[in-house]
Amino acid sequence: MKRLMAVCLAFLLGATVSVRAQIDKETYYKALSSGQEESIDKMLARLETEKATPKLNAYKGALTMKKAGFVKGVGEKVKTFKKGVHLLEDEIKNNPGNTEFRFLRLTVQEHAPGILKYNKEIDADKQAVVSGYDKLDADLKNVIADYAKDSKVLKESDLK
Repeated sequence: MKRLMAVCLAFLLGATVSVRAQIDKETYYKALSSGQEESIDKMLARLETEKATPKLNAYKGALTMKKAGFVKGVGEKVKTFKKGVHLLEDEIKNNPGNTEFRFLRLTVQEHAPGILKYNKEIDADKQAVVSGYDKLDADLKNVIADYAKDSKVLKESDLK
């Protein structure tokens, strides 16, 4: 009986974590696309409380790079941006086939100031997103399709 209860509890906990992760993904992309420092800060603080995973590190990396735009002083901006680059690039290096990570990097590269020279993988990332698009879950497809509406790099027609 105790074993059955433990299995049921583990299942319920896993289901709860799974639902929570889904909500976090939606909330994450809202914060990333908002362009509001407060939203970015709240999401970064929330991510800091979670156990480190490749997805969490990639999310933190992209948000940290976006946060750099709000930081005062050129030196601090660059330092913050590089911190984010390190997080995201490590996850892409360890998971090169992860379409979501490549999408995150594509979005940052497209909007990063040219002086940072963070645009060398833009074509490869676009190709990775286009080729992996059909295998993604519906929520992420919607995020990417919405992004493509305003992107100069990734077009809606690329996703069909």
